Amino acid sequence: MNAEHAAGLQEFLASEGDGPVALDLKDITLVDRAAVRFLAAAEAAGIRIVNCPDYVRSWIAAEKPLQDLEEGGPVDGRFGNAREDS
Repeated sequence: MNAEHAAGLQEFLASEGDGPVALDLKDITLVDRAAVRFLAAAEAAGIRIVNCPDYVRSWIAAEKPLQDLEEGGPVDGRFGNAREDS
């Protein structure tokens, strides 16, 4: 999962309304930082993440405090910002 995938998923989720959402990461084997930032923000917004590989879960946990410091809060928009930092 990369920044492009995260951006597409962000658009899809934004158009789906406010019902309960779960992201199943069973088939995810590789993620970049933009994807992890998106997943951290999505989880902070109430989206449930299931079947998350341990290394991705660890990275999400490490990213959350960084997002809080950089953005002044846990979420940039409803599902975070899937941009890749320079």
